[in-house]
Parts: sequence; structure tokens; C-alpha cells
Amino acid sequence: MTPTGLAVIALGALTGGGVLLLVVALRGTPPRPTRPAAGLSAGLERLGRLGVAALLAGLVVLVLTRWVVVALAAAALVLAWPALFGGGRAEREATQRVEGLAAWIESLRDTIAGAVGLEQAIPATLYASAPSIRPQLRLLVDRLRVRVPLHVALQRFADDLDDPSADLVVAALVLNSKMRGPGLRQVLGSLADAARAELDMRQRVAAGRSGTRKSAQIVMGFSVLVILLLAVFNREYVAPYSTPTGQLVLLVVVACFAGGFLWMKRLSGVDLPERFLVQPADPATVAAATRQETS
Repeated sequence: MTPTGLAVIALGALTGGGVLLLVVALRGTPPRPTRPAAGLSAGLERLGRLGVAALLAGLVVLVLTRWVVVALAAAALVLAWPALFGGGRAEREATQRVEGLAAWIESLRDTIAGAVGLEQAIPATLYASAPSIRPQLRLLVDRLRVRVPLHVALQRFADDLDDPSADLVVAALVLNSKMRGPGLRQVLGSLADAARAELDMRQRVAAGRSGTRKSAQIVMGFSVLVILLLAVFNREYVAPYSTPTGQLVLLVVVACFAGGFLWMKRLSGVDLPERFLVQPADPATVAAATRQETS
């Protein structure tokens, strides 16, 4: 490929990236009310950094190898890297959330032991809660202070945590808030034990996934390094890949690599149960239910 062709491809990639960013800036992104605005902004900022890194990686690989397919694959790899080989931070946050939930259940159980109702016991457990669930718990306490019905506030608390383990706890608290029956302490004790057991299971699974993730990163890094070294220092050996037929062969090879890493990602994953306390998406439905309960 001639230097003029490389320059044209590079300018086309830069122009396409600029047009894409302009379209995103003009159209915006659809709102997601179930997530905090700060989290959405951080996600968009991270996506922008990934886009710039992917564009730079594609251009560098294109200049070194002069292979369009490999350059596009490098850009796609940078974009998909958090999804394929990341997830460690999210797993740690989920584990910390379950641990904080278990500690909060135990604190709530001990507070209720003093013949205190849920409306008084929940605010009393705020300042002793774990940092992983304190923002969501503070929102719950604030809703109770402005006279939001207890079961509605608990439902929104479950939505804020967005974890199947939290749904079990919230379901028990909602039932108690409506029926006011005895035995809540025993139920909370059983839920705390279940949360501790799930925490132990998640920690063991996370340890196993960490090794798998590290192995996948090593395999990917070694493969990319070998391809780049061959393309830069042994051009005669890989010269057939510079032809259109060779590019098609490279496309098949890249597809095989992508399928293998997707399969590895799926094998190293863990399937969590779906949430069963899901708030209706229509705000009018939620408002009508709140009015009906308070009337």
C-alpha cells in the first residue's frame, strides 16, 4: 500500500471519528432514570477516552502493518477490552455491596430487638452502615423523612441497590411493613446468614475468574505482540497478507480470535438470578400506586 493510500485512510478515519462524535454531541443520549447522573457522566467520559484510544491504536497498527483489517481489529479490541477482560472492579463493588448489606441486616436485626419499629430502626442504622450501601441507605432515610410510604421507599431502595440479594431483604421488610407480624428478627437473622454464604461464594468465584482473566490477557497480549513483530521485522514472511485475498484470510483469523475470547468470557462468567422486585418503568403508574396507598 502506498503512503498516499495510508494518508487517505488515516484522514478518512479521523473524519469519520469526528463526524461520529459530532452526531453524538448533537443528538445526545437517552436518559436513564434508574442510574445516578454522575454515573452516567462518568460512563460517557470513559467511553470517550476509549474511543480516542481505539482511534489512536488503529492508526498506529495501520502505519506499522499496513493491514486495514488488523487496524480495525485493534481499534475494536481497545473498545471491547473492558467488556472482554475487565469486570474486576465491578465484581469487587458487587462483593462489597453484599458484604455491606449483610452487615446492615445484622444491625437492623439488633436494633429491632429493642422493640423499635422499622420506621425508627432504619434511620438508626444509617451511620453504622458500610460505605458501599450508605448512599442508597441515606436516600431511603430521606424518603422516610418526607413521609414517603415505607413499602414505596423500600422498593426504591431495592432499585438503588440493583442486586438480587437486596430484593430478598426488601421483600421481607415490605411484607412486615404491610402485615406487622412477629418473627422479623428471625427472618433477618436467616437473611444475614444467607447473605454471608453468598458473599463467601462470590469471593471464591471472583478469585477463580481473576486467574482466567489474567490468562486471557496474557494470551491476547502475546498474540498481538507476535503479529506486530512479524509485520514490522519480517515483511517478506507476511507479504501475502498484504493482498486483498490475504486481508480476507486475516478477517477470518480475527473472527476466530474474537469468537474464542467471547467464549472464554462466557465461560469465566457467573449467572446471577434475575431481580424479582422490579419497579414499573412508567412514572405515572408509580405515582398512581403511591396516591392509592396514601389515600
